Amino acid sequence: MLNITDLYFSFYTPAGEVRALNGVTLEVGAGEVVGVVGESGSGKSVTASVVAGLTQHPGRVKSGQVVFDGRDILNTSEKEMRRIRGGEISMIFQDPMTSLNPVFTIGNQLIETIRLHTDMDSGAAWTHAVHMLELVGIPNPDLRMKQYPHELSGGMRQRTMIAMALSCQPKLLIADEPTTALDVTVQAQILDLMKNLRRETNAAVILITHDLGIVADICDKVTVMYSGIVVERGTVDEIFGSIAHPYTQGLLGCLPRLDSDSTRKLEPIEGQPVDLLNMPEGCPFAPRCKHTMQICINKLPPEFELSESHTSRCWLHTIPQDGGVSK
Repeated sequence: MLNITDLYFSFYTPAGEVRALNGVTLEVGAGEVVGVVGESGSGKSVTASVVAGLTQHPGRVKSGQVVFDGRDILNTSEKEMRRIRGGEISMIFQDPMTSLNPVFTIGNQLIETIRLHTDMDSGAAWTHAVHMLELVGIPNPDLRMKQYPHELSGGMRQRTMIAMALSCQPKLLIADEPTTALDVTVQAQILDLMKNLRRETNAAVILITHDLGIVADICDKVTVMYSGIVVERGTVDEIFGSIAHPYTQGLLGCLPRLDSDSTRKLEPIEGQPVDLLNMPEGCPFAPRCKHTMQICINKLPPEFELSESHTSRCWLHTIPQDGGVSK
């Protein structure tokens, strides 16, 4: 469904070139849920914006390829992208309050999306919009259609965004931190909703998050990003069962575990992410890594294939398991 190959993207600012993406490769099959995880600034949302054609000046794609359903997104006209975006590719943004227009009712905004990408008249679009609100579990959908975004709770606004994103039955749904602003109860409801909708529509999903618990619950494959680079990717079982990259190990070390000793302390990743204005020659995670070697500082590691579906970008894979490493 989606193939991103060796994608480089930068923002050109007065301070210099901000290298946001540095050779990102990502594959999403029909009906698959692929989790993209990493700290803030790792390039998750920028990758999604490139796929949806939402990047603007001073950002620019330097090289690479983005192929969606057999079409080259990077060489598609803006007119064609407007047809694809919302119709075949839909996106759920982090904050529904800033994504919904405060001066229009929920119904107006849903109907506008439906009529823009389908042949429905206003009556049919209203009926379909009410059905979509019912589908995402919003009570009294006829009443909600006449209300404004500020009259809904955070959970309802997020459900409305999901209804809007799915109203035209997209082939690819990009969910950018869809549960960040919600309490844990509503988070669970939204995740259950996404699971059900995936089964019903068979849409491919890119789930952008920093929460590995959500990834373990809903995703088929995982891509771990750091400083605009994919440092590890594989199936959920491979990522959680045989962690290969020190950064992925650090992310999991920050999470509490029910099966661990009650005296175990959480281990935060020390240090700060690299400055994207001054990307190092070597591995960007080297200054924060417990296993840093001289080669890590001098040269960026390639992707090492650990299995057909599991890769990791770390020089530790060149060392025998019984060999030592130096800080």
